[in-house]
Amino acid sequence: MEFFSTCQNIPVHISDTKKGGLTIVLLHGYLETMYIFTELAEALSSKYRVISIDLPGHGLSGSSKEINTMDFCASVVRDVLSVCKVDKAVVAGHSMGGYVALSCIKSFPDVFEGLVLLNSTPFPDDHNKREGRMRQINIIKASKLTTLAASSIPRMYGEGNLRRLDEKIEETVENCETHDPNGIIACLRGMMEREDSCQVLKTMKQPAFLFFGEDDNFIPSETAADLLKRFPNADGAIIPKCGHNSFIEQPEKVLELLEAFLDKNFTSR
Repeated sequence: MEFFSTCQNIPVHISDTKKGGLTIVLLHGYLETMYIFTELAEALSSKYRVISIDLPGHGLSGSSKEINTMDFCASVVRDVLSVCKVDKAVVAGHSMGGYVALSCIKSFPDVFEGLVLLNSTPFPDDHNKREGRMRQINIIKASKLTTLAASSIPRMYGEGNLRRLDEKIEETVENCETHDPNGIIACLRGMMEREDSCQVLKTMKQPAFLFFGEDDNFIPSETAADLLKRFPNADGAIIPKCGHNSFIEQPEKVLELLEAFLDKNFTSR
């Protein structure tokens, strides 16, 4: 069911299946909404309780006035679990949602008992990334958020999957009309200011799984392979024939690996 609750003094759009022993929280990426996970959430809900939200500044959720830091977003996620009366959960984040998920692990290690990164990294923005985000802020300030979305969202898919997934891409772009432009700008500023989370990933005691796409336009396969070597305590995979949205482009493979990870580490649930 979908509903709203006030968390960290902003309204938050929440979806909660309410059934299942192990709870998985799904956090979407930049310019997305909870509906990016519609198919994955449905597949997972046969075995697990699935909670997803519109992150601050996105979709139907509110936003802080100036900046949605990753720590602020993590506090919102923690409050959502309290609203849903969930004591512990595995947190899975896509792209920007992965940055928030890492902050969840850092800030609330007793609540979040596992981590899944979907096409995301622990690295902070470098100079080029920050410049790119400033260009996007200027585009949004010029009232061209939907134009930005129409050009940016297709790049999240491997070239070989674009025609096959036209409907999903169009849906995601259309959902961008629900975003508050100032909220998106606040998220861009939050990503620009986020800290390096490599130490979080290196020292965390919770089990983790890192998903990457072989044809990701934002995370080269060489970078993905290096990350898997750099953090040997985390399980992971580079999924063939997909880009930055592995869970949409290769849903059966991602679901198979994700369920195996969850069942291996949380069998008692």
